[in-house]
Amino acid sequence: MTAEKIPLAGVIGTPIAHTKSPQIHRHWLTSMGLPGHYIPMDVATDDLETVLRTLPRAGFVGVNVTIPHKERVLDIADLVTDRAILIGAANTLIFRKDGKIHADNTDGLGFVRNLESAPGGWDPRAGPAAMFGAGGAARAVIAAMLDAGVPEILISNRTRVRAEALQSDFGKRLRVFDWVQAGNMLDYAATVVNTTSLGMLGQPPLRVPLDGLQKGALVTDLVYAPLKTKLLEVAEEAGCRTVDGLGMLLHQAVPGFERWFGTRPTVDSATRAAALR
Repeated sequence: MTAEKIPLAGVIGTPIAHTKSPQIHRHWLTSMGLPGHYIPMDVATDDLETVLRTLPRAGFVGVNVTIPHKERVLDIADLVTDRAILIGAANTLIFRKDGKIHADNTDGLGFVRNLESAPGGWDPRAGPAAMFGAGGAARAVIAAMLDAGVPEILISNRTRVRAEALQSDFGKRLRVFDWVQAGNMLDYAATVVNTTSLGMLGQPPLRVPLDGLQKGALVTDLVYAPLKTKLLEVAEEAGCRTVDGLGMLLHQAVPGFERWFGTRPTVDSATRAAALR
């Protein structure tokens, strides 16, 4: 009798040593007693397609994709979901039994689930959202917020033309502010999101005036190192509700794990602890 193959998954990027994804997936595999392994793989851009076409032959059922490959994999995949096309990037690949690579983007789903976990939950229709940044993560966040029913997104980026490009792609529910006026967005915002790396360990601080934060607004930072950024500290002092960025990483991992290993995992305090080890 032939033994059943142990399913393999992993995460591909370069560099990759910083990733917390293996800790998260290994925790779920162990806690649920499932067979399988999840492996970090440092893959150069020139080798990406060769690696992706070879991995299924080695028993891989799928992979996560991170910087700098999230856009490139759209050209390699055989099937791409509508949301991955809209965002212009994929973070989750499924290697199908018919040999085709299926690409999806679960970042937006992870973002929304994280906000919904806030004390008191999240009402996307409560008012406009203010967003700092216009990079790859911003696209996933915008798509998710618009889909959830946020009436308007106020966006500011250090390079205005990048914010204007997002406005062109996503439409009239986006309004662009100059970076020097970014603090003014907070006067109207029920939801505040930092999608930049500003405030991350080793990066410059987020130097946006925060005195316009509205009491009761929900504030989140995609940065999770440190867990409590200066933005979240100031927001708490202003009477805002806050959600750190780690939850988005945890929740975006759920759909891929379910597809690869056949069981839907739960994001709980033990999952957070595993990611922080």
